[in-house]
This record gives sequence, structure tokens and C-alpha cells, in this order.
Amino acid sequence: MEYIIICLAALIGSGLTLFSGFGLGTLLVPVFGLFFPIEIAIILTAIVHFLNNLFKLILLGKNANLNIVLRFGIPAILFAFLGAYLLSLLNDMQTILEYKIGNSTFEIMPIKLIIGIVLLFFSLFEITPSLSKLQFDQKYLPLGGMLSGFFGGLSGNQGALRAAFLIRANLSPQSYIATGVIIACLIDISRLFIYSKEIIIHHNQFDYLLLTSATLSAFIGAFVGNKLLKKVTIKNLQTLVAIMLILFALLLILGVI
Repeated sequence: MEYIIICLAALIGSGLTLFSGFGLGTLLVPVFGLFFPIEIAIILTAIVHFLNNLFKLILLGKNANLNIVLRFGIPAILFAFLGAYLLSLLNDMQTILEYKIGNSTFEIMPIKLIIGIVLLFFSLFEITPSLSKLQFDQKYLPLGGMLSGFFGGLSGNQGALRAAFLIRANLSPQSYIATGVIIACLIDISRLFIYSKEIIIHHNQFDYLLLTSATLSAFIGAFVGNKLLKKVTIKNLQTLVAIMLILFALLLILGVI
């Protein structure tokens, strides 16, 4: 049963992530967490996420805007380490509110509340007619990289902030996705470097056949999504990103993810 659930989540998550630029990790961590300890679930998700990004890089990498990759990606990587360091200092951060729905307990954490509010703010640029015509000047890209990397290191939720900035960078759908993929690969490499010690320690707890199946499922999702990409306009892409940003933000604020 776990093979079906995890592979289906990887397939759907990868297809959606190809267009939105975020979401696969958010979906896979709790799904892997149903069958593995959370520290193993995070590592397995990171591996699938990285391999899937490499596959997407092969499919779309030639369309990337390298100027934006450098101006956004380098600050993102540097500030990801800073965010991860700060997280180590805030491990005892107090929960604002805890509530239950049925047998499930949800916690509203300060950092996730802040990120959720920031994402809701950015989503306004897509759903408000007067703001939807605005474009971010490329001089703000390093700032976007700093925010994306910092909050990614602090909470693991960097993809949504990256998408919020890149979707306003006046890129074509293909270039938007390819640019985000390269940046995501760079951040994945830094994450796996940090996780390398834990990977060595816990490697005998991995189900390698399941890991391979999930990765191949993610490849299929990305491949199918790439076939559909030619039919997508930038306006449709912006609308999809806005919807996913709002949903993601609300789930963060409510402590669901």
C-alpha cells in the first residue's frame, strides 16, 4: 500500500511542481512520514526532490535565464545556510496555538505564520487586477533570493517564496520553470550536504526499491507536465501559482504543514 500512496504522491506532486515551481517536497514529507520516522521521511524526500530536479534540468535546462540564476540563486544558497543556523538556535521556539481536529493535533508556529502571511501578500499580485500588471525590477532579485533562501533554511519552505518572485520576473513559462529548476538544484545540493551525515547514519533504514519507485514516478510526472507545458500561457501559469500560493500559505498559517 505504501508503494501506491508514495508513488502516486510523487507523480502528482512532480507534475504540479513543474508548473508552480514548488510543492513536491511539501507533499512528499507527510506522505513518507506515514511510513517512516520523520527524520527519514525528510531525507528520502530530499533525495527524490534532488533527482527529480536533475531530470527536469535535462528536460528544460537550456531555457534557463542564467543571469537570474546567479542574481537570485547565489544569495538564496548563502542565506539558506544562515536560516539553517538560526533554526538550530530556535529549536525551542514556542508554539503560538495548538488545536485538534479529530485525532490530529495541529500547531501554529511563529515562523510558519510569518511565511504564510508573506506568501498571502505575494499572491495578491496575481489575483488583484491593479497589481497583476506590475513586474518586479530585476534589481530586487537578490533580495528575493535572500528571503527565499533564509526562510528555506529556517523552515524548509523556500520554493513558494522563490516562485512568488520569479513569476513576476517577466520570463516565458519555459524560462520561468527552467530557471527555478536550476536554483532548486543548487539549494538541494546544499541541503543534501547538510544531510550527508544523517544519510550515512540511517542508510540501512532506507527502502531503496521504494525510493527508486518514487523517483521514477516523479520523473513520469515531470515528463508528462513538460509535454503539456507548450500549451500553457504565462497568464495561466501565474493564476496557477497564485492559487497554490494561497493554499500553501493558508495551510502554513493553520499549522497543517
